[in-house]
Amino acid sequence: MAEDDDDLRRAVDASLRGAGFAVDTAADLPEADEALSVNGYDCTVFDRMLPAGDALRYVAHRRRAGWDTPVLFLTGRNAAEERVRGLDWADDYLGKPFAVAELVLRVRSLCRRGGLDTSSSLRQGGIVLDPGRYEARRDGRPLALTAKEFAVLERLIRAQGEPVRRAELIAAAWDEVMPPVSNVLDVLVAQLRRKLGGPAVLHTVRGVGYLLR
Repeated sequence: MAEDDDDLRRAVDASLRGAGFAVDTAADLPEADEALSVNGYDCTVFDRMLPAGDALRYVAHRRRAGWDTPVLFLTGRNAAEERVRGLDWADDYLGKPFAVAELVLRVRSLCRRGGLDTSSSLRQGGIVLDPGRYEARRDGRPLALTAKEFAVLERLIRAQGEPVRRAELIAAAWDEVMPPVSNVLDVLVAQLRRKLGGPAVLHTVRGVGYLLR
């Protein structure tokens, strides 16, 4: 949640946590952008007018880049034309003043719409994998992975930042025995890096294999 009013931010944070949500808060857009760059979220809540500018422009920019995490604008800009502008890019729009119970219900609905199955999902930073559904996202953006790319990424996430040997990654993705000199894993890792995009999180550990950090 991005909100520059300290009292309101703390109150909403407490209410959402009391309803069972895990919540990160930010007082301005740069802080929110930093959190979104390293974490995956099922829903985001933005005040429209923040010190760094109108969050609508920020959300529109990220939407054009393919970001699809559900967004709710929680704002005092309640005029009909403002709501229409907001809903061009956001999934929901709630004016201030508001009822906390209504906010909780709307956030819960957006989380169900946008989130993976958190009971079975794996997370590291902004990457979320749901092995049961073969679904993957980074920072809310769906990743179109092949079965082998998914298997390698899953093995790396399960290592929790520790290096994984090449032989283990090959065993995770290929049933057949491959010659040790084969570069098929290197090709797959290059493709996976491209799909994950920046900033880089998939690193080579010389003489060992790869790690995700």
